[in-house]
Amino acid sequence: MALAIDSTNFESLVSGDKLVVIDFWAQWCGPCKALAPTIDELAAEYEGQVVIGKCDVDENNDIAVQFGVMNIPMLVFVKGGELKDTLVGRVPKEEIAKKIEMYK
Repeated sequence: MALAIDSTNFESLVSGDKLVVIDFWAQWCGPCKALAPTIDELAAEYEGQVVIGKCDVDENNDIAVQFGVMNIPMLVFVKGGELKDTLVGRVPKEEIAKKIEMYK
């Protein structure tokens, strides 16, 4: 299951040495809900290797603004505090896994 990312754990997660994949989403977003099972599957598959979490844009607007989130779902790939890549929209699991492998 994907980790809930919010202002209480955000800084400690993204400043670490593991790759962090953040799924920016909202309750009212249909494509976000469709992507959710894929995010949970990837979180289970990469457990211990990569941090994969979800950040609700309505509850954590400050974090969304920091990454320039304009459309959701949006995935950001962060390692060592540095933004490595982004994916926007409901992308296939294989495409997300390819990015994870590239940056982990």
